[in-house]
Amino acid sequence: MFEIEMDGPSDGNPFIDIELAAIFSDGRRELRAGGFYDGDGTYRIRFMPDTEGPWTFATTSTAATLDGLSGRFVAEPAAPGQHGPVRVADRHHFAYADGNRYLPVGTTAYAWTHQEEHLRAATRRTLAASGFNKVRMCLLPKSYTYNTDEPELYPFPGSPADGWDTTRFDLRFFRRFENEVRALRHLRIEADIILFHPYDRWGFAELGREADDRLTRYAVRRLSALSNVWWSMANEYDLVKAKTEADWERLAGIVVQEDPFDHLTSIHNYDEFYDHTRPWITHCSVQRTDPYRTAENTDVWRKQWDKPVVVDECGYEGDIDHGWGNLTGEELVRRCWEGAVRGGYVQHGEAYLNDAEELWWSKGGVLTGTSWERIAFLHRLVRESPTGVLDPLHTGLRGPAPRGGVRDTYELTYFGFNRPSFQVISLPSEGRFAIDVIDTWAMTMDRVCVTTDPRVRVRLPGRPYMAIRMTRLPDAVGTPLAPAVLVPLAEDRASGSRP
Repeated sequence: MFEIEMDGPSDGNPFIDIELAAIFSDGRRELRAGGFYDGDGTYRIRFMPDTEGPWTFATTSTAATLDGLSGRFVAEPAAPGQHGPVRVADRHHFAYADGNRYLPVGTTAYAWTHQEEHLRAATRRTLAASGFNKVRMCLLPKSYTYNTDEPELYPFPGSPADGWDTTRFDLRFFRRFENEVRALRHLRIEADIILFHPYDRWGFAELGREADDRLTRYAVRRLSALSNVWWSMANEYDLVKAKTEADWERLAGIVVQEDPFDHLTSIHNYDEFYDHTRPWITHCSVQRTDPYRTAENTDVWRKQWDKPVVVDECGYEGDIDHGWGNLTGEELVRRCWEGAVRGGYVQHGEAYLNDAEELWWSKGGVLTGTSWERIAFLHRLVRESPTGVLDPLHTGLRGPAPRGGVRDTYELTYFGFNRPSFQVISLPSEGRFAIDVIDTWAMTMDRVCVTTDPRVRVRLPGRPYMAIRMTRLPDAVGTPLAPAVLVPLAEDRASGSRP
């Protein structure tokens, strides 16, 4: 990120009195980035160059001291491990700007940035060790069951008792939020920033058009030059009763206008899906609309909208009284697998109650559930695909179990809560293939055969959450290929106990 820091007027109300922007050029094209006021007479313009080499800039402003400034800088190669922002790739998947594949392994911690430092620090430590690479998080404070504490900071000057001055911003609030987004970037975790939501007792869900627009513009100008930012216009947009579809379209237009870096942008539903075909929507951020059939719809949604499908809320592993928050770990992992083999991305959530009411889903802290490690195991298998992703494959005569991968090359068949004792696998007529039986809950994988046979009868242990993987192997030159040889499963070798 390149930043221009300037001294300018501090009298009056710089948040609304001063307009500031800069035009950046690499000699071939121009990009505009808006500036923002950062207190004490300091103004900033931030830019994220997407090509190496020399760049120039020139400012425009309604303040004479900020207008007509110019300069140049050189964008050097990216630091090791920095891949740039995430983009849509291959229509239904994602990749970093440098072409490296990105698989969203996400979780939700809505209000973690609004907690005290000891809890925020615990969240950062947990994320660093978890394998998650995306976090859904609210810009604005959230008021909901098990999240009733008053936040330390608010986005505007004022108080719940006296009201808010929505023409100004509390810079302590935005600096803290920005610092946490930067911390996530250091951990190589994407920040899926939710701009608006309905869970409010301070009036932030119904600020009015002018304040909504100012808030959106300020947040985008301040944060968009960070490479790990995603924009979510709303969590459960259809419960934000003060806004109409026209409001969402206007606010999305502000995001598009003020973000020259084209970060991923979505909008999340409660009941009614938004029209995900809208051009500003890069991917589908979905909440289940049926208590049971959730990830099973992933391939249908993918075909309907022809965009990546991220099921950001399929329910949460936990034990609270809300129906969405008391899934078993097994059921959450099952839903993640169902979505994966159907070509989408089902995300994690955890809502276990404790005495401090510090539930991961809202306040962050520590993970106590059983699903998160198994979700990481799933995504390891997805990454081992030759394309690094799974696409849905027609099951045809192979039975009702969903199947995904790369046809005739790398295929995962998932049985979910079904528990067959065997499965007959049809293979291409030519080639050499390895067949593995996977226990998705125990996180074990047993190689049961390497074969050239077109049909193989694979024995299964007759319990749920099993999968079969077929992998095409390089032909062994000069070595005759034997027919399939089935070897004992790990449970047989260990006298009935699994490793």
